[in-house]
Amino acid sequence: METNNIANETTFSPSLLNADALLEHWQGHRRLTRKAIEAFPEEHFYTFSIGGMRTFAQLSMEIIGLSAPGIRGIAFGDWTFGEPALDHSTPAPPTKQEVLNLWDLVTEYIETLWPQISTERFHQTEAAFGMYPNTILNTLLYLIDNEIHHRAQGYVYLRALGVEPPAFWER
Repeated sequence: METNNIANETTFSPSLLNADALLEHWQGHRRLTRKAIEAFPEEHFYTFSIGGMRTFAQLSMEIIGLSAPGIRGIAFGDWTFGEPALDHSTPAPPTKQEVLNLWDLVTEYIETLWPQISTERFHQTEAAFGMYPNTILNTLLYLIDNEIHHRAQGYVYLRALGVEPPAFWER
């Protein structure tokens, strides 16, 4: 009698990316976006726009405003924006340095909460912010993709202003 080993082969699924590598990937993107914010001329950070898109200050605040409650939701299932409300529509503080300071606080918050996320948590399904049902992993990938998208808008702005954006591979 012949034994079928296909079932054993299909149930084996090697991990291609562990939680620490995923965090490093996200933080690498955050480091690169921070460099793009730093490169942006202060006098254009709050005002420059192309084709009706939001300013890079507004886009940066969206990333900040989703990342902080996003990591809290990922870690604990608390998808509220909290008090004071810091969400994607929060106005930017008056200086680019203050935006960078907020960026750094969120980065530290991510580093603090990340070790509290179990591997099993990434496979759970929840409605992020009460609206977007998906696995925690896919929600995290959305947060990263959203940041990349908005950083790319910032790169277009930088080039239009005659500023060379940071090399995208130097994360």
